[in-house]
Amino acid sequence: MTTNALSGSSGSGGVAAANANAKLLHPGAEFSKGINGLDKVVLRDPRGSVAEVYLYGGHVTSWKNDHGEELLFVSSKAIFKPPKAIRGGIPICFPQFSNLGSLDAHGFARNRFWSIDSDPSPFPTNTSNKVAVDLILRPSEEDMKTWPHSYEYRLRVALGPGGDLTLISRIRNTNSDGKPFSFTFAYHTYFSVSDISEVRVEGLETLDYLDNLQNRKRCTEQGDAITFESEVDKIYLSTPTKIAILDHEKKRTFVIRKDGLPDAVVWNPWDKKSKAMADFGDDEYKHMLCVETAAIEKPITLKPGEEWRGRQELSAVPSSYCSGQLDPRKIPPDGSDLT
Repeated sequence: MTTNALSGSSGSGGVAAANANAKLLHPGAEFSKGINGLDKVVLRDPRGSVAEVYLYGGHVTSWKNDHGEELLFVSSKAIFKPPKAIRGGIPICFPQFSNLGSLDAHGFARNRFWSIDSDPSPFPTNTSNKVAVDLILRPSEEDMKTWPHSYEYRLRVALGPGGDLTLISRIRNTNSDGKPFSFTFAYHTYFSVSDISEVRVEGLETLDYLDNLQNRKRCTEQGDAITFESEVDKIYLSTPTKIAILDHEKKRTFVIRKDGLPDAVVWNPWDKKSKAMADFGDDEYKHMLCVETAAIEKPITLKPGEEWRGRQELSAVPSSYCSGQLDPRKIPPDGSDLT
């Protein structure tokens, strides 16, 4: 059962817990109180980039570059109050993506309190200059009633000296009854964009996808790049390890690198659906785009003792790096040395 040492509690007990957990943080990471008193960890790189991670949901809610520009989208109407998931940032969908199963949509990891991991895996020596926080989630008694499996979910959120943001998930089956379990997964990343009509996504051309607006009908992507003129909700299958989002107005390109996550979801609710969401502004769809690295079509199955790892690294670079077709030679070296 998870011990939620930092769950927004007050009084001397909460202070003592915060002080004890502060000792578990890496250099460059600090505790802070967020919206509605929820605990968060702030990662600060010496060059000026900053990321914020709420213990509620293990949820990255902010990623700013060294100019102080926010790179993630969080709705102005987001509800930072359990049990509601936070609208925006990087929600974690586990152990179920969307309604592909018997659980509530997107599973429960995004609306549970996580704890600081007191026994994280060490950093490789050549990545020790990253600022990071290590979190852990274990099932509660309530979770076991709806998803009766024992697991350890370790999450590392790391901020590199160049401002790149890396999330690494390690999920281990700790069932004592010998039973395997299966799950689907996604980093439901909301990117901040200047104008959705001026954005394109490269790296998914000619791929098969499941169209959620057509009862997950299997289709094949046409054209050179994905552009946006209406609602989009697609699950791309067997995607490459690099995907790019080009924002023409800001002359900025987001480069997404991934490992262990074969699928990618592209989502924008557009105007009608935006107005139907209580925690989303009517016109905010114009300034956000979700490109979600995921494992959906083929669920991950783990036997007791087995571990799965899924890694996502986000970089924001000048668009000149990715003019035209996505060319890996024009993208700065990736962070594949980070475990």
